[in-house]
Amino acid sequence: MRVSFMDFDGVKQRGQLVVNRDVAASVSRIFSSLYDARFPIRKMQPVEEYDGDANASLADDNTSAYNCRREDQINAPFRESPHANGRAIDINPFENPWKDLRCTCWFPSGDYRARKEAPGVILRDGVVWKAFRREGWIWQNIDVPDYMHFDTGYPSEPFRSRP
Repeated sequence: MRVSFMDFDGVKQRGQLVVNRDVAASVSRIFSSLYDARFPIRKMQPVEEYDGDANASLADDNTSAYNCRREDQINAPFRESPHANGRAIDINPFENPWKDLRCTCWFPSGDYRARKEAPGVILRDGVVWKAFRREGWIWQNIDVPDYMHFDTGYPSEPFRSRP
């Protein structure tokens, strides 16, 4: 789906998110809210632009959704993965990193691991958190910090948006 968003310079951009049909209306409402709030997003393109390499997409600060998880990537197998089923979105990975327990490191960078207000940063009770929660999406339901990530639940199942 095509999505309008504000970049970090306050300029309107158009991006693309590949999502499951059952979350498309919900995603549209979420990103309309973020656009109206002028929440900045660095870029937004399918992971296919990175040859399916989720790590390359994250390192480029790319907001994305669908990614058919390879065996060497976190959160495999694909049948259960919200990303592999188009029911997860990662927003501004650089500003909202996750902690990889395989190396106990922050990815794509630890620069923003401390949660404080800054452009593009997702905070509990902030505009992004509220937009996703209104639609019934989940943030931080795991023990490992993953600040960029919202999904509809694990294992991934068909989603019914809140009315």
